[in-house]
Order: sequence, then structure tokens, then C-alpha cells
Amino acid sequence: MLAKEREDKLVSVLQKMIQAQSYSGNEGKVVSEIKAAFLANGYDDVHVDEYGSIIGTIKGNRPGPIFLYDGHIDTVPVGKDDNWTKDPFGGEVSDGKLYGRGTTDMKGSVAAMIMAGAYFAEDTKKDFAGTLHVAGVVHEECFEGIAARKVSEYTKPDYVLIGEASELNLKIGQRGRAEIVVETFGVPAHSANPHKGVNSVYLMADLIKRIKELKPTNHPKLGDGILELTDIKSSPYPGASVVPSYCRATYDRRLLVGETMESVIKPIQELIDIMTKENPKFKATVSYAKATEDCYTGNKIEGERFFPGWIYDENEEFVQKAASALKESGLNPTITQYSFCTNGSHYGGEAHIKTFGFGPSTESLAHVIDEYVELDQLFKTCNGFYYIFKEFLK
Repeated sequence: MLAKEREDKLVSVLQKMIQAQSYSGNEGKVVSEIKAAFLANGYDDVHVDEYGSIIGTIKGNRPGPIFLYDGHIDTVPVGKDDNWTKDPFGGEVSDGKLYGRGTTDMKGSVAAMIMAGAYFAEDTKKDFAGTLHVAGVVHEECFEGIAARKVSEYTKPDYVLIGEASELNLKIGQRGRAEIVVETFGVPAHSANPHKGVNSVYLMADLIKRIKELKPTNHPKLGDGILELTDIKSSPYPGASVVPSYCRATYDRRLLVGETMESVIKPIQELIDIMTKENPKFKATVSYAKATEDCYTGNKIEGERFFPGWIYDENEEFVQKAASALKESGLNPTITQYSFCTNGSHYGGEAHIKTFGFGPSTESLAHVIDEYVELDQLFKTCNGFYYIFKEFLK
């Protein structure tokens, strides 16, 4: 376990990160705090990329594997501050917990990564084989994995650890996520004479009914490829006395391993083709949602909302090495999968880099009022990160 002095340093770093509000696209203040922590704790190099993600690097004295620790540093908004009993940007410690927006999701883990790397380098005097990178990644809450593309391009890792909340368990996979947009096109008319138009909402209702009948894909460990309707909007809106000529519906699709942009959208496109043949007035399209967001650097980040799933066999050598390291640190991790989407969508799903997850706290504490991380879990996570460095870079 960590000495008391090292625990206190970790808490101090995390408090400064919590006090630096960092909603997606506004991570500049927390990047400054992370940079200060890197420079104060012996990192050899600090790099900030065009999206604003920050990477600290420590190089061992001997050649070896490249290991990347990934943690996103953007958070969701707080909402109404008066609903919180603690200051969401105070970093208050009370009853063995550190409170604030991002403590669980996931600044606590990032602080633990930073200090684990520093302590490992200090104890070994950098006499280890390989290179370790710690990345604070922006815009994850908007785009799981898109900013991570720049991080892996810069670091070229052999292994990636995602520090998302895992309750100190070892995660070796996740479902991915896609936002699918379905649009129907009608003909406008006065609602007093609806027969002269084509109501796009009725077209959408028929299509939704047919989509609901589609059989979901399935994976023995990741479960079903869920396809869930999340919103519908017609136009014009408000549509006083007008038959709506346009309707848009959005679906949340949870992706399984091996599913592609083409394979996921194919069943819906086939339905549209069938319904078009059945009804000459039926017109519809299906596509993936696209988005563009501003970065605090002044650049823009953009992409289609398709973030692949990934999973590894628990008997793979690198998984067993990670499990062994965590056991050596005093933990007894269960090997399982994340139920939510992470930056692993890029590393494990797109780039096929050996990826696993480990972090403090539980996912149910993410995005909630009075978010906190237990200090005991924070310290055990830092210790676990240390032993993983030790195992993979010896």
C-alpha cells in the first residue's frame, strides 16, 4: 500500500483537478493542472495535441513495450448546484470520500495514474524496460474514442489500460455504441385537407413498428445488440394546421464485437426497401448521426457516432499478467466486461491494441448528484496501477 505521504500527494492532485471545472470542450483548466502535476513529479515529456488531450511520458532506461494509461478528463455538467449537498468543484474530503464532479468519472482514476507513474519511476530510478504514457483525454463524453485516435497515433502503444470505474475489477471488453438516425419524408398539406398530403409521422410510426420486430444480434458475454428508440421530432414544429412533411427518429444501438457500420445498418435499410416497394408514397433513409464539437484549443472535433465493441479472452497472456499484477497488489479482481462505452472503442475496437480496464468506484456513481470516490478505492487503484507498471515493464 501507499505510504501516508504518497496518499496525501494523490489526494492533493485530485482536489486540484476537481476544482478545475472541465465540461466537454472546456478542459483547458484541468489540462493546466495535469501539466503541473506531470512536471512536478518527474515526467520526461508533456505533449498536448490539437484536440487538447494531454500526454505525460516517462521513459525507462532499457527498451521495452509501450504502455498507455487512458483516462478522460471532461465531465458532464453539474446541473443545478443547489441540488448538491457538497460543492461540486470543491474537492471536499468527508467520511473517507472525496466529493466533486468527475471524482468517479473519471478524474480520480487519472490522478491515480499520474501518481502511480511518478512513484514507479521514483522507486525504480527509471531502471525499467519500456515507456509509460498517461493520457488525459478530452471530449470522451461526446465521442467515445475519437479524441483517443490522436493519442494512439502519438504514443503507438502495445498495451492500453482504460481507467474507467470497475470497482477494482479487471475489465476485458465492452459493448460499443452507435446513434442511428431514421428519417421519413412526406408531403405537406393543410391539416383540414390531410388527404392532399403525406404525413411523415404516420410513415415513421409504421417503420418504428417494423424496426421493433427486428431480432437483436447476440454475443455470449456481451449480451444483445440493443436497438432502442430515444427520440422523435417532426417538422414543422410546432405544426399548427400543417401535415408534417419530415420526421426524424434517433436510435441508440449497443454494438457487439465484429459488427460493422454496414452490418448494423443493413437490417433497417432492408426494411425501408421492402416498405418502399409496398407503398409508393413511403420515403425514408437511415444513417449514422454526425456531430462537430468545439475544442478548447480552438480546433474542432467531428465524426460519426459509431464506436465499436471489443472483448478479449480471459486466458490471453496479457490479461493473465494484468490479473496477476492486481493480485500481487493485494486485490482479488473478477474478470468481466464494462456495461457502458469507453475510449476502448478506439483502442480495442478500431485499432485492435491489447486493451483492458481497471479503476476505482462504481459506474452507478458517475453523472450523479454528490458524486464521490472512496479514498480507500482511490489508493488501491493507484497501488494496482503501480503493480501493473511493474509487471509489464520489468
